Amino acid sequence: MLLLLKINGISTVTKTDITASNGVIHKVDKVIGLPTVVTHALANPNFSSLVSALTRNDMPDFAGILSGTTNSPFTVFAPTNAAFSSLLTELNLPNLAAVPAATLENVLKYHVVAGANVLSTDITNNMNVTTFQGGTFKITTTGGVKITDANNRVSNVIATDVQCSNGVIHAIDKVLLP
Repeated sequence: MLLLLKINGISTVTKTDITASNGVIHKVDKVIGLPTVVTHALANPNFSSLVSALTRNDMPDFAGILSGTTNSPFTVFAPTNAAFSSLLTELNLPNLAAVPAATLENVLKYHVVAGANVLSTDITNNMNVTTFQGGTFKITTTGGVKITDANNRVSNVIATDVQCSNGVIHAIDKVLLP
């Protein structure tokens, strides 16, 4: 029995386990392209808090903006679920819904660099980064790649160079505050 399996929400697997001389093929009904930064975040359970924040009903259409090509490519410094949990503890808030809309909007924009696909190989020590929010943060590379936000809080870059069709994602372990 073939289970209905979709890839990137676009392509359905129509036949599985076709043996080839160098591996196995699974036949799909549509070409599978690279995901956008949004479809990757949606597919990665480690970013469910980020997705919840981006899609909160009182936020701009961040999913639409980050799925498109206007202002792209995007470099997204994506906080993990654990980073959001730590932020809520730090701010003594019960959940993401308790973060004021204006604050959350500024914070989310502060994690995005518009018009640049900044790979890890492009990052230099003491690099100043201007964000989509308009603020800046500093990246250092001594002892690992770290970001110091406008409040002198330090976040570690824990995964790099997740290439998407309209930008790149770097996972971080702390939510940056402008």
